[in-house]
Order: sequence, then structure tokens, then C-alpha cells
Amino acid sequence: MKVALVHDFFNQYGGGERVLQVFHEIWSEAPVYLIASDRKLTESYLPDVEIRASFLQNWPGMPESFKWYLPFMPKAIESFDLSQFDLVISDSSAFAKGAITKMPTKHICYLHTPTRYLWSDREQYLREAPVPGLLRPFLPILIKSLQIWDLRAARRPDVIVANSQNICSRTEKYYHRKPEHVLFPPVDCHRFQPSKKGVGDYWLVVARNEPYKRTDLAVLAATKLGLKLKVAGGGTRLSELKQLAGPTVEFVGRVSDEELADLYSKAVAFIFPPNEDAGITPLEAMASGRPVLAFGEGGALESVVAGVTGEFFSRQTAESLTKAIKDFNPARYDPEKIRAHALTFDKEVFKKKFVSIVQQEVA
Repeated sequence: MKVALVHDFFNQYGGGERVLQVFHEIWSEAPVYLIASDRKLTESYLPDVEIRASFLQNWPGMPESFKWYLPFMPKAIESFDLSQFDLVISDSSAFAKGAITKMPTKHICYLHTPTRYLWSDREQYLREAPVPGLLRPFLPILIKSLQIWDLRAARRPDVIVANSQNICSRTEKYYHRKPEHVLFPPVDCHRFQPSKKGVGDYWLVVARNEPYKRTDLAVLAATKLGLKLKVAGGGTRLSELKQLAGPTVEFVGRVSDEELADLYSKAVAFIFPPNEDAGITPLEAMASGRPVLAFGEGGALESVVAGVTGEFFSRQTAESLTKAIKDFNPARYDPEKIRAHALTFDKEVFKKKFVSIVQQEVA
């Protein structure tokens, strides 16, 4: 069976890219179709993989300035000729689901989310998108046209596998389509282990620091409490976060996989403030045996078990998080029980379940 993988972009390394790597471990001969990619990243994380990028790859400023080419992305994803393949697996949080296939090719989409800036985050995007003033009046028109395309694209996959019950509900709400399957994203548990040298004195946040990640809540709470907090990851809002932070908050930036595993294993607890589609970082913390303090909405409700692997704070505010930190007792959690729960989300478990779905649907 000839298989192709379709992904939106590979201009950063996050949860979606980790899932793409797992798919390629299953189908190692499959070429990967991308709208555009950072070649250094693909060479690092997808070595020896055949990358087939769209016509946008060589346009000026790509992939760093990809948002300026938003109107052309539907055509870019539709430009791929996938007729030679028996199975196409799209891994989509925006455009990849819109890849065009024809019978007898089967198209299975692993859906991370209905496109955020077109639906759930539309109003925020219209307010905050980095668009020059002269072009801003045209932004609602562009968003409306992309919504029309996105609805049409969501009908193209033969099968949709939502990455959480949260996204299953959101898919029904925005696309008026119920996914055929739900499968939570995988965590590579062997990369993480509970610390054998004891736990440190810091709390931890790991995130690509963009507005919806709400790292500001953890920074504000830690500053108010005089709590030692380490923030790992880059992002466009890093400089703003540093201005909010007091002397007990340390920004460690992007770190290696080895450094990240060490940070997780020695943290007092992991703070997860966003309303995330699914969320892999809480599972990485749990695979390290550390409890999670998460905002009580979104995908975290499907991975964190209150009283066993962590707790929730009820409102997405610094005040609510501050109170939850004060009430949090890390000593009540058993690292081995926490890790055992994380192992149920391990990537080898994910592989078996996803292959089973594919076999069922192809048959």
C-alpha cells in the first residue's frame, strides 16, 4: 500500500510535528507533503525523509513570513497530485485536511483542531493580527473567504480522527461533522523518567509563548507569591513576559530534549494554563512523575486525573491560579502512579490504535 503524509507547515517544532514524526515511524517510506518548511528543522527532525513542498516554498520570505501568503495557502495544499497513493494521511490544524484525493485513494485526517484563527479565535485574530493599517479593512473579507474554503475542506477526508473529545465537539460545532474516531496525541514516554536524585525547588512551564498559551498567568502568580518558576520555550511574547516577571522567574529559553527531561523530572509541579486542544506537555510532565496544575477546560480534562496526577484551577486568571498554587500539596502525589497513567498515552500505544483505525477504515 502506497502511503503519503500531508502536514501544514514545518517551520517550528511542536505537538503537531511530533505526531507527524510518529506517523513517519509507522510509514517510513511515505513522502511528506508540506505547504512550506524550514529545511534545517526538517533535516534535524525528519532526516532522510522525502519532503515535497508546495510552490510557496520558494516565495520570498518563506517560511518565516508565511502568514503574509495566507490567501494562497488553499491553492498550495490543493496543488498536490496524490493520485498515485492508496492512502493519504493528513495531519492538520489548518490546511492539510484540504488535500484533494479521488477514488480509490483513501484520505484519513488526524485533526488537531478546526482552524483556530478562523473559528474559535477569530475575533482575537481580527484584533491582533500583525497587519498594516491600510490592509486591515480587508482582513474580515479574507477571513470570511477562508472560512468558506475551510468548511469545504473539512468535508474532503473520508475519515476524521479527532485528537480529543474536546476537538470532537469543536468539529461538530464548526464543521457540522462528527469525527469517526477520537485518539489522544502520543507522548514518547521513554524520553522521560522520574528523578532519581530528588525534586528541586522550582515550578515549571513549557510552552511556545504565544498569547493563547497564557504563560502570563503563571508568571504573574509566581511573581506575586515569590515562587521560583522556570519558563522553557521561545515564542513571540517572550519579551512581554519578561517585563511582567519578578526576580523569582527564570526564562531558560529553548532547551535540548535532554535538558527538558531533566527540567520536568526535578520540578515541584508543572503548570499548564492554556485552554488547549489536547496538550502533550502535561503528559510529558506526568511521564516524568511530576503532578500537573492545569486550567480546568479543554484537553487537560482528558489527560489529568484530579487527586491522582494533579489538580485543576477553575478560572483562567492569575488570581485563580495563585489560589490553586497556595492550596497545592505536591507531597500527596505518587510519582510512580503518575507515570503509570502517562504510559497509557505512550506513542507505542498510539501507534497500535491508529494502525487499527487505518486497517478498519481501509478494509
